[in-house]
Order: sequence, then structure tokens, then C-alpha cells
Amino acid sequence: MNFLSDNNGQQNRGEKNSPHKKSFDFNLYKKNTVNSLHDVENFLNNFHHYSRYFKIFKIMKK
Repeated sequence: MNFLSDNNGQQNRGEKNSPHKKSFDFNLYKKNTVNSLHDVENFLNNFHHYSRYFKIFKIMKK
């Protein structure tokens, strides 16, 4: 019976359980979103510092 065998020719009779589907963890997604927004806000607030570094890099590159 080919429909019960896998690629290696071994028969799959359902001994192995399928992996459990991860449950949706709202608090984890909320924490990751808040951290990402904090990083973006920090970058935008300190953008003038980064622009100075970009200018120095352009001068040094020449």
C-alpha cells in the first residue's frame, strides 16, 4: 500500500503524534511590538546624531 508509506518506504501507521500548534500568546506579541516601537522611536529621536556620523563617513570615504 503506497499511500501509507513515506519517502523512505517505511509505513506510517500513525505512531508519531503531529506537532502541537503553538497557541497565540498575545502578551508576547505585545511585548515584541512595544520593544520594536521603542527602538524606532529611539532611532528617530537620535537621528541628528546618526546624520553626523553619515557625514563623517562620507568625508572619510573620499
